[in-house]
Amino acid sequence: MTLSDYALDLALMGIVFLQLRGRRLTVRSLLLPVGITVWAARTYLHSVPTAGNDLVLIAACTAVGVTVGAAAGLLTKVTRGADGTAFARAGLAAAALWVLGIGLRMGFQEFAAHGGAGTIGRFSAAHHITSMQAWVAALILMALAEALTRTAVLAGRAFLPLSPRVGAGRAIMGVGEQLA
Repeated sequence: MTLSDYALDLALMGIVFLQLRGRRLTVRSLLLPVGITVWAARTYLHSVPTAGNDLVLIAACTAVGVTVGAAAGLLTKVTRGADGTAFARAGLAAAALWVLGIGLRMGFQEFAAHGGAGTIGRFSAAHHITSMQAWVAALILMALAEALTRTAVLAGRAFLPLSPRVGAGRAIMGVGEQLA
């Protein structure tokens, strides 16, 4: 991994850590993680291989990204201030999921670069994964799916009217919360 790879991953983690203390939700703050992952996709994703079981690997990793992104979005508390401004406050579970997703991808990259290439190659051969580009596509699309899904969940919870009973200062449909 290069210094820019580490910086990219740390920036994505930092976005969630900022939300641990609470952060105003704006279009800019919502789209920042998507922009970072789109940049990574444009930089690293050169093709999406379709031979062998490449698409199965890519679909499975993308599904994991959607699941982690949705869970992180649902585990983030979204509230409205007195002026109607939406705020997001990530709980420890939401932050842990987000960091786990990034950490697993970083760990895979480190493993592949520092002695694990043979193991990955044998696994790939045994499961009919045709190239390292399939792994790159799977991991990049996992990250993109995670960022897009989390953003969509937060945007939906922050900007779509969910109930006429949700007013200023009330929580907006958090996991396990009931509107009183």
